[in-house]
Amino acid sequence: MNWLLLIIAGFFEVGFATCLGKAKETSGTIANLWLFGFFVCLSISMTLLYKVTQVLPIGTAYAVWTGIGAVGTVIVGVFVFKEPATFWRIFFLSTLIASIIGLKYVSN
Repeated sequence: MNWLLLIIAGFFEVGFATCLGKAKETSGTIANLWLFGFFVCLSISMTLLYKVTQVLPIGTAYAVWTGIGAVGTVIVGVFVFKEPATFWRIFFLSTLIASIIGLKYVSN
């Protein structure tokens, strides 16, 4: 259950990064709504991360959380913000995913 909560926390990290990117692209009330979404996602993500670190090792939990956030944010960047999907970006993204999976399997 704690691993599932950690994955959800990582998805909310992607959410707050995405909200920041969308807020940058807009102005006025719409930007404020994206910033509100940022704070909601940030709060949920941090609360879940705190909860899982009560059971899982902090080093592993934090590494997996940031890894999920990094991978998800790069994917959102490519598909939503039209960032380049070069060979090397995809290659290193793949190694990051492999590292996250490896951490999960070598942890309690």
